[in-house]
Amino acid sequence: MTLKHYLCLLALPALAATQPLPTLVDEALRNNREILAAQKKYEAARQRPTQASALPEPTVSLGYTSSGAPYPVAGIGVSPTANAGVMISQEMPFPGKQKLRGEIAAKEADAEFQQYLSVRLGVIARLKQTYHELHHANVAITFTKRNQELLQSILRVSEARYAAGRAAQQDIFKAQTQFSIFEAQLLRYQQEQTSKEIEINALLNRPQGGHIDVPVDMAPGVMPATLDELLARARTAPALAGPQQMIQRAELAANLARKNYNPDYTLSGGYFNQGAMPPMWQFRVDFKLPAYFWRSQRAAVNEREFSAAEARHDYEAASIAVQSRIREQYTIATTARRLVDLYDKSVVPEAKLALESSLAGYRTGAVDFVTVFSNFMNVADNELMVHEEIMQFHVALARLEELTGVE
Repeated sequence: MTLKHYLCLLALPALAATQPLPTLVDEALRNNREILAAQKKYEAARQRPTQASALPEPTVSLGYTSSGAPYPVAGIGVSPTANAGVMISQEMPFPGKQKLRGEIAAKEADAEFQQYLSVRLGVIARLKQTYHELHHANVAITFTKRNQELLQSILRVSEARYAAGRAAQQDIFKAQTQFSIFEAQLLRYQQEQTSKEIEINALLNRPQGGHIDVPVDMAPGVMPATLDELLARARTAPALAGPQQMIQRAELAANLARKNYNPDYTLSGGYFNQGAMPPMWQFRVDFKLPAYFWRSQRAAVNEREFSAAEARHDYEAASIAVQSRIREQYTIATTARRLVDLYDKSVVPEAKLALESSLAGYRTGAVDFVTVFSNFMNVADNELMVHEEIMQFHVALARLEELTGVE
């Protein structure tokens, strides 16, 4: 294969992707078990607020009081202490407590919803990262095979020059060694390709062994937002919205603990039949006095206030960590994007021209093998470096999407 043919192969149009990334994302949202589990956990949490805000179950008591004998209703209608009746009791929390319990459960459900969204973003980010890493492995395999073909053509020229006594045998050995190195790299890239396909199939909950087709070429695109915009969006992203809900939940729990200084009470009412005598009615209120507040309620309030402070510190720590990761990934993405342009517009074209010129000179004896081999390796390394930077750009974008929720 001549260099011209080699360069033409690199310029072939990209084949249509049989499994585009948006399609795989939709499939993951439908089938990924982590996402489905998080969704069910949130749906379960949604059922708690009504339970928490409901009153305790009432108590119904049936019984009798006998007089003169132990059997039921002995002496009824004769003795004023003999009767049979029913009593209903309802425990009543102090006003405001049940509402706070419902609000606490609602905040927990809101936090679970943010966790569900976070799991979705995390799974999709892993899918996108793996997809682009698979694409890079495929590109590396293609480029390595093409480099082997080009190296073979250079090797044939070296063998012809050696046979004519115009080249050293070490030139042939050097080319053969590099060919073996390419073979080892090819095995490593094929292993990477298989590993990424296994990971994608697991994320999609597909049977293992299926092949994932990705586009032959993939444009790097542009940054979707500025750093300040991403930092602003992160404040409402699930990574920070969940801790915000837990702060509010902890503050409500502290308010509930303070209300426990106020006594709960139980309302009871009953009807008692006394036979021929007039029926008897009963109504009573029982109070649960916080008599040991210095050991119970006071400690509970302190505990909830410490928990609220802990939640605020957790949020601040999460905010710092998220902002740091956003800045890091933004730097990676912008640097990779600039490097792609630099390699595409300057480094790779110049390296190809140098290789083409040196290969022509090598055939005529005007250039030595070391120059040709050096120029060949520059092309091989820099072309692969372009696609590695494209992969780094897309992987950084996927991580930014997980951190900020910006698609």
